[in-house]
Amino acid sequence: MKRLGILLARVFLAFDWPLLVILMLFAALGLTVMHSAVGSTDWRFAEQSRNFLIAFCAMWVVALVPPKMLMRLALPFYVLGVLLLLGVEFFGETSKGATRWLDLGITRIQPSEMLKIAVPLMLAWYFQRHEGEVRIRDFLVAAAMLAAPFGLIVLQPDLGTALLVFGAGFCVIYFAGLSFKLLAPLAVIGVLGIGTLIYYEDTLCQPEVDWVVLHDYQKQRVCTLLNPSSDPLGKGFHTIQSMIAVGSGGLYGKGYMKGTQTHLDFIPERTTDFIFAVYAEEFGLYGGVAMLVLYALLIARGLTIAVRASSQFGRLLAGALTMMVFIYVFVNVGMVTGILPVVGVPLPFMSYGGTALFTMGIACGILMSISRHRGEKT
Repeated sequence: MKRLGILLARVFLAFDWPLLVILMLFAALGLTVMHSAVGSTDWRFAEQSRNFLIAFCAMWVVALVPPKMLMRLALPFYVLGVLLLLGVEFFGETSKGATRWLDLGITRIQPSEMLKIAVPLMLAWYFQRHEGEVRIRDFLVAAAMLAAPFGLIVLQPDLGTALLVFGAGFCVIYFAGLSFKLLAPLAVIGVLGIGTLIYYEDTLCQPEVDWVVLHDYQKQRVCTLLNPSSDPLGKGFHTIQSMIAVGSGGLYGKGYMKGTQTHLDFIPERTTDFIFAVYAEEFGLYGGVAMLVLYALLIARGLTIAVRASSQFGRLLAGALTMMVFIYVFVNVGMVTGILPVVGVPLPFMSYGGTALFTMGIACGILMSISRHRGEKT
């Protein structure tokens, strides 16, 4: 009986309760919207329920792992992830024009997903080892460790996942003390590049113009963002229909399971990348703002855990994983509302998919582990 009590105490102490309450609200909201989005395909609702359960179990298991153990796992986890990406490059399976999967015989995996955790974990470990004596050389080494998986994922091609991996890794480097002065020239170049693209849109978006650094389908997505009406029944269909759904929701929405764009099959990928359009049509502007507030609470809790962490490793890792959630939300909502190109980024805890939920479960488990051990030195 005493052992059972100790076990139960460990289970409950593993959780960061403010974070858990927010995640439970997301689970309820996500399943509610999924029930409407799937229509007659009830199997997806059942599978998403199972995915939430698996993600919760993964979160609980990881929450029990102390940060010291996470540090020991950082290097082998990162090396394994890069080796698997190399395996995808040479032996990967191709589906719908992309080579992103690796067949291990007993199962098929997408190694790029594990790099969302492995890269910030590795970089946080690296800067922990150099705490108090970080030099420019260390930032260059960290940039190389980030560039390797980023480049391999871009080659698959999977720009959406590559951007998420890059964003999480970059946040670690920035939080480690990278001077903003070094970023200012890059920001200026980015603004000039976007301005040039908008000004010369008609010329640069011609079919014969090769953008070199982007694949043709990626170029088309950017050009469609600039002018969706140029191909309303083709490349611009996704963006136009999602914007119509979001706009038609008005202030209060059309009501639960009453979204016409959703249930008449106008919204493409309505259970995955464009599920925010389903939500916005049925719950309106007020509902959309309420969801964003819930995400803001999640991000605020993650940053609070980062600030209270007792080590450089915990602060950097918690901050990067929290900002990864922000990048997920920003890119997905921007994509659905037509202010960013379509890049295939799911909405956390809302979009259908076991892999993305599992990754988010591990990320939240790490946050809980850091919160639980905030009084310990790493």
